[in-house]
Amino acid sequence: GVTFQRFVLAALLDDVLLAASRRLQIMSNRRYTLQRRAERSDRRTAGGLDLEVSDSYTGTSRPVSTLSGGESFLASLSLALGLSDVVQAYAGGIHLNTIFVDEGFGSLDPEALDLAFRALVDLQRDGRLVGIISHVPDLRDRIDTRLEVTANRYGSKADFVV
Repeated sequence: GVTFQRFVLAALLDDVLLAASRRLQIMSNRRYTLQRRAERSDRRTAGGLDLEVSDSYTGTSRPVSTLSGGESFLASLSLALGLSDVVQAYAGGIHLNTIFVDEGFGSLDPEALDLAFRALVDLQRDGRLVGIISHVPDLRDRIDTRLEVTANRYGSKADFVV
């Protein structure tokens, strides 16, 4: 009961989820993997592209909407990185060498922040430029070279801090 287009999209999504899950496993201390939902929640709608998370702590799968704010951020980051991996693999000579992550770090507890930061450092070691836009002091203190923007009533000022 799935159209050919949805079938192809589902196959591509599976590749992205596989790559994303490898990253999410690292960021969640091997707790979570992402997968497509096996059955439709509503038979009146097209299915095959809904996501769920497999939780190794409980041994169950559940909708991604049940993840906490910090867990959702890690899952979203993993999906973005997984999509980047798949695009590069499918496109042959195309390399996505730069990634910017805008906020979300404030929703992470210290352990999750550390795991997410380590994943981004690994990307940097692999030759990618990683830009982080954040107001989280603990994250800011971990970054060696940064562009700090401060605002006052006369405008804003940008300074490189090394």
